[in-house]
Amino acid sequence: QVHLEESGGGSVQPGGSLTLTCVASGNRYSTNTMGWFRQAPGKGRELVAYLLKSDSTSWYNNDVKGRFTISLDPAKSPHYTMYLQMNRAQPEDSATYYCAAGVWPLVEEHVRYWGQGTQVTVSS
Repeated sequence: QVHLEESGGGSVQPGGSLTLTCVASGNRYSTNTMGWFRQAPGKGRELVAYLLKSDSTSWYNNDVKGRFTISLDPAKSPHYTMYLQMNRAQPEDSATYYCAAGVWPLVEEHVRYWGQGTQVTVSS
């Protein structure tokens, strides 16, 4: 079993930055990939970025590529801590962001564990 807990959501102005954090605890060997999804009101859940825990090979949604950076700090054993650095935030980035853990590639069908979500609002 794996427990995922997000933090760091909030409000930011367009063009600003925000960092989301996800702490994973539990059986670190049951998944090989961690990532972030988001869901805006009235829309489906969208994959934002994910990475392979072993070597941090990553994938990004084209809408965030070049603006967001996903990273992992496995040094905080026995937990993994994952970050999503959001730069040059846009109003379209407003959504509830969910931490996820599963197997590569981290499409929804491969997600085994979800966090509870953290709200991000980009507005002036």
